[in-house]
Amino acid sequence: MTADAPLAQTDAGTVRGFWRGEPGTPGASAAFLGIPFAAPPTGARRFAAPQPAEPWSGVRDATAFGPTAQRGDKGETLIPEPSIPGAATLNVNVFTPALDGALPVMVWIHGGGYVDGSPASPWYDGAAFNRDDVVTVTISYRLGFDGFGLMDGAPPNRGVLDWIAGLEWVQRNVTAFGGDPGRVTIAGQSAGGGAVLTLLGLERAQHLFHAAMAFSPALADVPADLARRRTARLAQLLELDGTPTADAFRTVPERRVMQRQPVAALLGATGLRAVLDPLVSGLPWGPAIDGEVLPQPAVEALRAGIGSDKPLLLGATDDEFTMTLDRAPRALRFVPAGLALRLLTRDRPLRRAYLAANRAQRRRGTPALIGRFVTDRVFRSLVVRTARARADAPTWTYRFAWVSPAKGWSCHCLDVPFWFDVLDDPFVERLAGPTPPQHLATEMHATAVRFVTEGDPGWPSWRTDPGLSRAFGGGPSEPALSATAYDGALPLA
Repeated sequence: MTADAPLAQTDAGTVRGFWRGEPGTPGASAAFLGIPFAAPPTGARRFAAPQPAEPWSGVRDATAFGPTAQRGDKGETLIPEPSIPGAATLNVNVFTPALDGALPVMVWIHGGGYVDGSPASPWYDGAAFNRDDVVTVTISYRLGFDGFGLMDGAPPNRGVLDWIAGLEWVQRNVTAFGGDPGRVTIAGQSAGGGAVLTLLGLERAQHLFHAAMAFSPALADVPADLARRRTARLAQLLELDGTPTADAFRTVPERRVMQRQPVAALLGATGLRAVLDPLVSGLPWGPAIDGEVLPQPAVEALRAGIGSDKPLLLGATDDEFTMTLDRAPRALRFVPAGLALRLLTRDRPLRRAYLAANRAQRRRGTPALIGRFVTDRVFRSLVVRTARARADAPTWTYRFAWVSPAKGWSCHCLDVPFWFDVLDDPFVERLAGPTPPQHLATEMHATAVRFVTEGDPGWPSWRTDPGLSRAFGGGPSEPALSATAYDGALPLA
Protein backbone atom coordinates (compact mmCIF):
# COMPACT_ATOMS: atom_id res chain seq x y z
CA MET A 1 0.00 0.00 0.00
CA THR A 2 1.35 3.41 -0.94
CA ALA A 3 1.83 5.81 1.95
CA ASP A 4 -0.24 8.95 2.05
CA ALA A 5 1.54 12.01 0.66
CA PRO A 6 3.29 13.95 3.44
CA LEU A 7 1.75 17.27 4.50
CA ALA A 8 3.43 20.13 6.35
CA GLN A 9 1.93 23.34 7.71
CA THR A 10 3.97 26.47 6.91
CA ASP A 11 3.14 29.99 8.03
CA ALA A 12 1.68 30.70 4.56
CA GLY A 13 -0.34 27.51 4.19
CA THR A 14 -0.20 23.73 3.94
CA VAL A 15 2.10 22.01 1.45
CA ARG A 16 1.99 18.49 0.02
CA GLY A 17 5.24 16.70 -0.78
CA PHE A 18 6.06 13.13 -1.71
CA TRP A 19 7.85 10.18 -0.14
CA ARG A 20 10.99 8.56 -1.52
CA GLY A 21 10.74 5.05 -0.10
CA GLU A 22 8.32 3.74 2.49
CA PRO A 23 8.05 6.06 5.53
CA GLY A 24 9.84 4.67 8.55
CA THR A 25 12.10 2.36 6.55
CA PRO A 26 15.88 2.90 6.30
CA GLY A 27 16.80 5.55 3.74
CA ALA A 28 13.25 6.82 3.22
CA SER A 29 12.70 10.56 3.05
CA ALA A 30 10.14 13.15 2.05
CA ALA A 31 10.67 15.96 -0.45
CA PHE A 32 8.83 19.27 -0.59
CA LEU A 33 9.80 21.31 -3.63
CA GLY A 34 9.26 24.87 -4.80
CA ILE A 35 7.80 26.35 -1.62
CA PRO A 36 7.79 30.17 -1.91
CA PHE A 37 9.59 32.01 0.88
CA ALA A 38 8.88 35.41 -0.71
CA ALA A 39 6.65 36.92 -3.36
CA PRO A 40 7.75 36.76 -7.01
CA PRO A 41 10.35 39.53 -7.64
CA THR A 42 8.52 40.92 -10.66
CA GLY A 43 6.96 44.24 -11.64
CA ALA A 44 7.34 46.81 -8.86
CA ARG A 45 9.00 44.12 -6.70
CA ARG A 46 11.72 43.39 -9.27
CA PHE A 47 14.39 45.50 -7.59
CA ALA A 48 12.77 45.63 -4.14
CA ALA A 49 13.71 43.82 -0.95
CA PRO A 50 12.02 40.40 -0.76
CA GLN A 51 8.34 40.71 0.14
CA PRO A 52 6.29 38.13 2.08
CA ALA A 53 4.79 35.30 0.08
CA GLU A 54 1.05 35.49 -0.47
CA PRO A 55 -0.73 33.00 1.83
CA TRP A 56 -2.83 30.31 0.18
CA SER A 57 -5.88 28.32 1.20
CA GLY A 58 -6.22 24.60 0.92
CA VAL A 59 -3.19 22.41 0.19
CA ARG A 60 -0.43 23.60 -2.15
CA ASP A 61 1.29 20.99 -4.28
CA ALA A 62 5.06 20.91 -3.60
CA THR A 63 6.13 18.03 -5.82
CA ALA A 64 8.08 19.91 -8.53
CA PHE A 65 10.96 22.38 -8.36
CA GLY A 66 9.98 26.01 -8.54
CA PRO A 67 11.20 28.55 -11.10
CA THR A 68 14.88 29.45 -10.96
CA ALA A 69 16.53 32.85 -11.20
CA GLN A 70 18.88 31.25 -13.72
CA ARG A 71 17.36 31.55 -17.18
CA GLY A 72 17.88 29.54 -20.34
CA ASP A 73 19.83 26.43 -21.26
CA LYS A 74 23.39 26.80 -19.96
CA GLY A 75 24.72 23.86 -21.95
CA GLU A 76 27.19 21.47 -20.34
CA THR A 77 28.14 22.75 -16.91
CA LEU A 78 30.30 21.25 -14.18
CA ILE A 79 27.29 20.73 -11.91
CA PRO A 80 23.88 19.86 -13.42
CA GLU A 81 21.84 22.93 -12.52
CA PRO A 82 18.67 23.14 -14.64
CA SER A 83 16.89 26.38 -15.45
CA ILE A 84 13.16 26.31 -14.75
CA PRO A 85 10.97 29.08 -16.22
CA GLY A 86 8.53 31.10 -14.17
CA ALA A 87 8.19 34.21 -12.05
CA ALA A 88 8.15 32.83 -8.48
CA THR A 89 11.92 32.38 -8.28
CA LEU A 90 12.28 32.88 -4.51
CA ASN A 91 11.56 29.40 -3.20
CA VAL A 92 12.96 26.64 -1.02
CA ASN A 93 13.18 22.86 -1.31
CA VAL A 94 13.04 20.74 1.84
CA PHE A 95 14.24 17.13 2.16
CA THR A 96 13.52 15.37 5.45
CA PRO A 97 13.62 11.84 6.87
CA ALA A 98 10.65 12.50 9.17
CA LEU A 99 8.12 15.24 9.84
CA ASP A 100 8.31 14.88 13.61
CA GLY A 101 11.35 15.28 15.83
CA ALA A 102 13.99 18.00 16.05
CA LEU A 103 16.82 17.04 13.71
CA PRO A 104 19.79 19.20 12.75
CA VAL A 105 19.33 21.22 9.56
CA MET A 106 21.69 22.02 6.69
CA VAL A 107 20.69 24.96 4.49
CA TRP A 108 22.47 24.86 1.10
CA ILE A 109 23.21 27.98 -0.97
CA HIS A 110 24.14 27.16 -4.56
CA GLY A 111 27.11 28.60 -6.45
CA GLY A 112 27.44 29.94 -9.97
CA GLY A 113 29.51 33.09 -9.63
CA TYR A 114 26.48 35.03 -8.35
CA VAL A 115 25.17 35.10 -11.94
CA ASP A 116 24.21 31.45 -12.57
CA GLY A 117 23.32 28.31 -10.67
CA SER A 118 20.16 26.55 -9.57
CA PRO A 119 18.86 25.00 -6.34
CA ALA A 120 17.17 22.32 -8.47
CA SER A 121 20.33 20.29 -9.08
CA PRO A 122 20.01 16.56 -8.46
CA TRP A 123 23.38 16.81 -6.70
CA TYR A 124 21.79 19.01 -4.03
CA ASP A 125 19.12 16.44 -3.20
CA GLY A 126 19.25 15.84 0.52
CA ALA A 127 18.62 12.08 0.40
CA ALA A 128 22.05 11.09 1.73
CA PHE A 129 21.88 13.67 4.51
CA ASN A 130 18.33 12.50 5.32
CA ARG A 131 19.69 8.95 5.57
CA ASP A 132 21.96 10.30 8.31
CA ASP A 133 19.16 12.19 10.09
CA VAL A 134 19.89 15.68 8.75
CA VAL A 135 17.10 17.82 7.29
CA THR A 136 18.32 19.56 4.13
CA VAL A 137 16.98 22.83 2.69
CA THR A 138 18.10 24.44 -0.57
CA ILE A 139 17.29 28.11 -1.19
CA SER A 140 17.21 30.32 -4.26
CA TYR A 141 18.14 33.98 -4.67
CA ARG A 142 18.23 36.68 -7.33
CA LEU A 143 21.28 36.50 -9.55
CA GLY A 144 23.46 38.90 -11.53
CA PHE A 145 22.39 42.48 -11.88
CA ASP A 146 18.87 41.88 -10.56
CA GLY A 147 20.37 40.54 -7.34
CA PHE A 148 23.45 42.71 -6.92
CA GLY A 149 23.46 45.74 -9.22
CA LEU A 150 23.84 49.01 -7.29
CA MET A 151 21.48 51.76 -8.44
CA ASP A 152 19.30 54.58 -7.16
CA GLY A 153 15.77 53.63 -6.19
CA ALA A 154 16.55 50.09 -5.07
CA PRO A 155 17.98 48.56 -1.90
CA PRO A 156 21.52 47.24 -2.37
CA ASN A 157 22.45 43.58 -2.21
CA ARG A 158 19.00 42.21 -2.92
CA GLY A 159 20.53 38.75 -3.33
CA VAL A 160 21.90 38.97 0.22
CA LEU A 161 18.47 40.04 1.45
CA ASP A 162 17.05 36.97 -0.31
CA TRP A 163 19.48 34.72 1.61
CA ILE A 164 18.35 36.32 4.85
CA ALA A 165 14.67 35.97 3.94
CA GLY A 166 15.22 32.29 3.10
CA LEU A 167 16.92 31.68 6.44
CA GLU A 168 14.12 33.53 8.24
CA TRP A 169 11.67 31.17 6.52
CA VAL A 170 13.70 28.24 7.85
CA GLN A 171 13.58 29.62 11.39
CA ARG A 172 9.80 30.03 11.21
CA ASN A 173 8.93 26.81 9.42
CA VAL A 174 11.55 24.05 9.64
CA THR A 175 9.95 22.58 12.79
CA ALA A 176 7.02 21.50 10.60
CA PHE A 177 9.48 19.40 8.57
CA GLY A 178 11.15 17.71 11.56
CA GLY A 179 14.03 20.19 11.84
CA ASP A 180 15.43 22.06 14.82
CA PRO A 181 15.70 25.84 14.20
CA GLY A 182 18.25 25.94 17.00
CA ARG A 183 20.66 23.69 15.04
CA VAL A 184 20.96 25.20 11.57
CA THR A 185 24.20 24.95 9.58
CA ILE A 186 24.51 27.08 6.45
CA ALA A 187 26.60 25.58 3.67
CA GLY A 188 27.52 26.38 0.10
CA GLN A 189 30.12 25.98 -2.62
CA SER A 190 31.88 28.58 -4.79
CA ALA A 191 29.65 31.68 -4.76
CA GLY A 192 27.49 29.75 -2.29
CA GLY A 193 30.56 29.35 -0.07
CA GLY A 194 31.16 33.09 -0.45
CA ALA A 195 27.56 33.63 0.62
CA VAL A 196 28.26 31.56 3.73
CA LEU A 197 31.27 33.72 4.68
CA THR A 198 29.31 36.89 3.92
CA LEU A 199 26.48 35.79 6.21
CA LEU A 200 28.93 34.62 8.88
CA GLY A 201 30.32 38.16 9.01
CA LEU A 202 26.93 39.87 8.97
CA GLU A 203 25.67 41.01 12.34
CA ARG A 204 22.02 41.06 11.31
CA ALA A 205 22.14 37.36 10.30
CA GLN A 206 23.72 35.89 13.42
CA HIS A 207 20.46 34.63 14.94
CA LEU A 208 19.57 32.66 11.81
CA PHE A 209 22.18 29.87 11.97
CA HIS A 210 24.59 28.17 14.34
CA ALA A 211 27.43 26.77 12.21
CA ALA A 212 28.83 27.21 8.70
CA MET A 213 30.54 25.19 5.94
CA ALA A 214 32.18 27.03 3.03
CA PHE A 215 33.42 24.82 0.19
CA SER A 216 35.72 26.59 -2.31
CA PRO A 217 34.33 29.94 -1.19
CA ALA A 218 34.46 32.80 -3.70
CA LEU A 219 33.91 36.20 -2.12
CA ALA A 220 32.84 39.16 -4.21
CA ASP A 221 33.10 42.08 -1.75
CA VAL A 222 32.68 44.44 -4.69
CA PRO A 223 33.56 48.04 -3.78
CA ALA A 224 30.51 50.29 -4.01
CA ASP A 225 32.09 52.62 -6.56
CA LEU A 226 32.98 49.69 -8.83
CA ALA A 227 29.44 48.29 -8.54
CA ARG A 228 28.07 51.68 -9.58
CA ARG A 229 30.48 51.96 -12.50
CA ARG A 230 29.44 48.54 -13.74
CA THR A 231 25.80 49.54 -13.37
CA ALA A 232 26.48 52.66 -15.45
CA ARG A 233 28.30 50.56 -18.06
CA LEU A 234 25.36 48.15 -18.24
CA ALA A 235 23.00 51.10 -18.70
CA GLN A 236 25.14 52.20 -21.67
CA LEU A 237 25.04 48.72 -23.18
CA LEU A 238 21.26 48.75 -22.80
CA GLU A 239 21.07 52.26 -24.28
CA LEU A 240 19.25 53.70 -21.28
CA ASP A 241 19.00 57.48 -21.14
CA GLY A 242 19.87 59.55 -18.09
CA THR A 243 20.86 58.31 -14.63
CA PRO A 244 20.58 54.53 -14.31
CA THR A 245 17.77 54.05 -11.78
CA ALA A 246 15.63 51.12 -10.76
CA ASP A 247 12.68 52.59 -12.67
CA ALA A 248 14.79 52.84 -15.82
CA PHE A 249 16.02 49.24 -15.55
CA ARG A 250 12.46 47.99 -14.94
CA THR A 251 11.65 49.02 -18.50
CA VAL A 252 14.18 46.48 -19.83
CA PRO A 253 13.15 42.81 -20.00
CA GLU A 254 15.10 40.59 -17.63
CA ARG A 255 16.41 38.40 -20.47
CA ARG A 256 17.91 41.40 -22.29
CA VAL A 257 19.65 42.55 -19.11
CA MET A 258 21.12 39.09 -18.61
CA GLN A 259 22.44 39.03 -22.19
CA ARG A 260 24.33 42.28 -21.60
CA GLN A 261 25.90 41.64 -18.21
CA PRO A 262 28.80 39.17 -18.71
CA VAL A 263 32.05 40.55 -17.36
CA ALA A 264 33.73 40.64 -20.78
CA ALA A 265 30.98 42.93 -22.08
CA LEU A 266 31.16 45.12 -18.99
CA LEU A 267 34.93 45.46 -19.31
CA GLY A 268 35.11 45.55 -23.10
CA ALA A 269 37.67 42.72 -22.99
CA THR A 270 38.62 40.55 -25.98
CA GLY A 271 41.08 37.76 -26.81
CA LEU A 272 43.45 36.56 -24.09
CA ARG A 273 42.48 39.50 -21.93
CA ALA A 274 38.87 38.29 -21.96
CA VAL A 275 40.10 35.02 -20.44
CA LEU A 276 42.27 36.66 -17.78
CA ASP A 277 40.32 39.83 -16.95
CA PRO A 278 37.69 38.06 -14.83
CA LEU A 279 40.60 36.64 -12.81
CA VAL A 280 42.11 40.11 -12.40
CA SER A 281 38.96 42.16 -11.88
CA GLY A 282 36.89 39.67 -9.93
CA LEU A 283 33.33 38.51 -10.41
CA PRO A 284 31.13 40.85 -12.45
CA TRP A 285 28.35 40.95 -9.85
CA GLY A 286 28.09 39.88 -6.25
CA PRO A 287 27.70 41.28 -2.75
CA ALA A 288 28.84 44.91 -2.70
CA ILE A 289 30.23 46.78 0.29
CA ASP A 290 27.43 49.33 0.29
CA GLY A 291 27.61 50.54 3.93
CA GLU A 292 23.98 49.59 4.46
CA VAL A 293 23.30 45.88 4.01
CA LEU A 294 27.04 45.05 4.01
CA PRO A 295 29.01 47.51 6.16
CA GLN A 296 32.44 45.94 5.55
CA PRO A 297 34.22 43.13 3.68
CA ALA A 298 33.61 39.65 5.04
CA VAL A 299 37.13 38.91 6.28
CA GLU A 300 37.29 42.28 8.08
CA ALA A 301 33.98 41.51 9.76
CA LEU A 302 35.27 38.11 10.87
CA ARG A 303 38.47 39.75 12.16
CA ALA A 304 36.26 42.08 14.22
CA GLY A 305 34.79 39.03 15.94
CA ILE A 306 31.43 38.73 14.19
CA GLY A 307 30.42 35.08 13.99
CA SER A 308 33.21 33.99 16.33
CA ASP A 309 30.80 31.83 18.36
CA LYS A 310 29.98 29.69 15.34
CA PRO A 311 32.01 26.67 14.14
CA LEU A 312 33.32 27.02 10.57
CA LEU A 313 34.60 24.36 8.16
CA LEU A 314 36.19 25.63 4.94
CA GLY A 315 38.63 24.62 2.24
CA ALA A 316 39.28 24.38 -1.48
CA THR A 317 40.36 22.00 -4.24
CA ASP A 318 43.99 21.98 -5.34
CA ASP A 319 43.41 23.40 -8.84
CA GLU A 320 40.05 25.13 -8.86
CA PHE A 321 40.05 26.76 -12.30
CA THR A 322 43.16 25.41 -14.04
CA MET A 323 40.85 23.51 -16.39
CA THR A 324 39.47 26.77 -17.82
CA LEU A 325 42.92 27.51 -19.20
CA ASP A 326 42.91 24.19 -21.05
CA ARG A 327 40.60 26.04 -23.45
CA ALA A 328 42.61 29.25 -23.48
CA PRO A 329 44.20 30.48 -26.72
CA ARG A 330 47.06 28.17 -27.68
CA ALA A 331 49.38 31.18 -27.62
CA LEU A 332 49.24 31.10 -23.82
CA ARG A 333 51.18 27.84 -23.84
CA PHE A 334 54.13 29.65 -25.40
CA VAL A 335 54.01 32.73 -23.14
CA PRO A 336 56.73 32.60 -20.43
CA ALA A 337 55.19 32.00 -17.01
CA GLY A 338 56.70 35.18 -15.58
CA LEU A 339 55.22 37.28 -18.37
CA ALA A 340 51.80 35.69 -17.98
CA LEU A 341 51.87 36.45 -14.25
CA ARG A 342 52.37 40.13 -15.09
CA LEU A 343 48.83 40.11 -16.50
CA LEU A 344 47.55 39.04 -13.08
CA THR A 345 49.72 41.06 -10.69
CA ARG A 346 52.09 44.00 -10.91
CA ASP A 347 53.79 42.98 -7.68
CA ARG A 348 57.25 41.96 -8.93
CA PRO A 349 58.52 40.48 -5.61
CA LEU A 350 55.33 38.43 -5.35
CA ARG A 351 55.80 37.13 -8.90
CA ARG A 352 59.37 36.08 -8.19
CA ALA A 353 58.44 34.43 -4.91
CA TYR A 354 55.56 32.59 -6.51
CA LEU A 355 57.62 31.28 -9.40
CA ALA A 356 60.29 30.07 -6.98
CA ALA A 357 57.77 28.36 -4.71
CA ASN A 358 55.91 26.61 -7.55
CA ARG A 359 58.65 25.13 -9.72
CA ALA A 360 56.87 21.78 -10.04
CA GLN A 361 53.72 23.43 -11.33
CA ARG A 362 55.78 25.66 -13.63
CA ARG A 363 57.26 22.59 -15.28
CA ARG A 364 53.73 21.56 -16.30
CA GLY A 365 53.44 24.67 -18.46
CA THR A 366 52.21 28.23 -18.21
CA PRO A 367 48.47 27.36 -18.12
CA ALA A 368 49.10 25.02 -15.16
CA LEU A 369 51.01 27.71 -13.28
CA ILE A 370 48.45 30.42 -14.01
CA GLY A 371 45.64 28.10 -12.98
CA ARG A 372 47.34 27.33 -9.68
CA PHE A 373 48.00 31.05 -9.12
CA VAL A 374 44.32 31.85 -9.60
CA THR A 375 43.39 28.98 -7.28
CA ASP A 376 45.75 30.34 -4.65
CA ARG A 377 44.78 33.96 -5.12
CA VAL A 378 41.00 33.53 -5.22
CA PHE A 379 40.41 30.43 -3.11
CA ARG A 380 43.25 28.93 -1.06
CA SER A 381 44.62 32.21 0.27
CA LEU A 382 41.06 33.11 1.34
CA VAL A 383 40.99 29.93 3.41
CA VAL A 384 44.10 31.06 5.27
CA ARG A 385 42.97 34.69 5.61
CA THR A 386 39.63 33.58 7.00
CA ALA A 387 41.15 31.13 9.48
CA ARG A 388 43.66 33.73 10.67
CA ALA A 389 41.00 36.43 10.90
CA ARG A 390 38.89 34.24 13.17
CA ALA A 391 41.86 33.77 15.52
CA ASP A 392 40.54 31.68 18.44
CA ALA A 393 37.12 31.06 16.91
CA PRO A 394 36.40 27.36 16.15
CA THR A 395 37.69 26.89 12.58
CA TRP A 396 38.72 23.80 10.63
CA THR A 397 40.30 23.75 7.16
CA TYR A 398 40.69 21.07 4.51
CA ARG A 399 41.99 20.60 0.97
CA PHE A 400 40.53 18.38 -1.72
CA ALA A 401 43.38 16.77 -3.65
CA TRP A 402 41.82 13.91 -5.64
CA VAL A 403 42.50 14.38 -9.36
CA SER A 404 39.69 13.65 -11.81
CA PRO A 405 40.77 11.33 -14.62
CA ALA A 406 38.15 13.05 -16.79
CA LYS A 407 39.42 16.61 -16.22
CA GLY A 408 43.05 16.01 -15.29
CA TRP A 409 42.85 18.28 -12.24
CA SER A 410 41.44 18.46 -8.75
CA CYS A 411 39.09 21.03 -10.18
CA HIS A 412 36.29 23.35 -9.19
CA CYS A 413 33.01 21.58 -8.28
CA LEU A 414 34.66 18.13 -8.30
CA ASP A 415 34.21 17.77 -4.55
CA VAL A 416 30.47 18.52 -4.49
CA PRO A 417 29.18 15.01 -5.36
CA PHE A 418 31.53 13.63 -2.71
CA TRP A 419 30.13 15.88 0.03
CA PHE A 420 26.56 14.96 -0.99
CA ASP A 421 27.46 11.27 -1.58
CA VAL A 422 25.81 11.17 -5.01
CA LEU A 423 28.51 9.41 -7.05
CA ASP A 424 25.80 7.24 -8.60
CA ASP A 425 24.27 10.24 -10.38
CA PRO A 426 24.76 9.80 -14.16
CA PHE A 427 26.18 13.31 -14.58
CA VAL A 428 29.09 12.61 -12.20
CA GLU A 429 31.00 10.56 -14.78
CA ARG A 430 31.54 13.62 -17.00
CA LEU A 431 33.28 15.41 -14.15
CA ALA A 432 34.85 12.60 -12.14
CA GLY A 433 35.32 9.75 -14.60
CA PRO A 434 33.62 6.32 -14.61
CA THR A 435 34.88 5.03 -11.25
CA PRO A 436 35.24 7.83 -8.68
CA PRO A 437 36.23 6.42 -5.27
CA GLN A 438 33.16 5.71 -3.17
CA HIS A 439 35.30 5.37 -0.04
CA LEU A 440 36.24 9.05 -0.43
CA ALA A 441 32.60 10.12 -0.77
CA THR A 442 31.74 8.05 2.30
CA GLU A 443 34.52 9.73 4.25
CA MET A 444 33.71 13.28 3.14
CA HIS A 445 29.96 12.92 3.57
CA ALA A 446 30.47 11.52 7.07
CA THR A 447 32.68 14.52 7.83
CA ALA A 448 29.93 16.92 6.77
CA VAL A 449 27.31 15.02 8.78
CA ARG A 450 29.51 15.02 11.87
CA PHE A 451 30.10 18.75 11.54
CA VAL A 452 26.37 19.50 11.11
CA THR A 453 25.42 17.34 14.08
CA GLU A 454 28.37 17.99 16.43
CA GLY A 455 30.06 21.20 15.22
CA ASP A 456 33.42 19.41 14.89
CA PRO A 457 34.66 17.53 11.78
CA GLY A 458 37.08 15.31 13.69
CA TRP A 459 40.59 16.80 13.42
CA PRO A 460 42.41 19.55 15.34
CA SER A 461 41.10 23.06 14.74
CA TRP A 462 43.14 25.93 13.33
CA ARG A 463 43.38 27.59 16.76
CA THR A 464 44.79 24.38 18.23
CA ASP A 465 47.30 23.81 15.44
CA PRO A 466 47.49 26.78 13.02
CA GLY A 467 48.08 25.71 9.43
CA LEU A 468 46.78 22.17 9.94
CA SER A 469 44.42 21.03 7.17
CA ARG A 470 42.70 17.74 6.44
CA ALA A 471 43.65 16.45 2.98
CA PHE A 472 40.93 14.51 1.16
CA GLY A 473 41.99 12.24 -1.68
CA GLY A 474 45.71 12.92 -1.87
CA GLY A 475 48.15 10.48 -3.41
CA PRO A 476 49.55 7.59 -1.35
CA SER A 477 52.65 9.60 -0.49
CA GLU A 478 50.67 12.54 0.87
CA PRO A 479 49.87 12.62 4.58
CA ALA A 480 46.22 12.74 5.59
CA LEU A 481 46.99 15.87 7.54
CA SER A 482 49.18 18.49 5.92
CA ALA A 483 50.45 21.43 7.92
CA THR A 484 51.68 23.13 4.74
CA ALA A 485 48.62 22.65 2.57
CA TYR A 486 48.00 26.37 2.27
CA ASP A 487 50.83 28.29 3.90
CA GLY A 488 53.23 29.50 1.26
CA ALA A 489 50.65 29.45 -1.53
CA LEU A 490 50.82 33.25 -1.56
CA PRO A 491 52.49 35.76 0.73
CA LEU A 492 49.78 36.78 3.17
CA ALA A 493 49.39 39.92 5.20
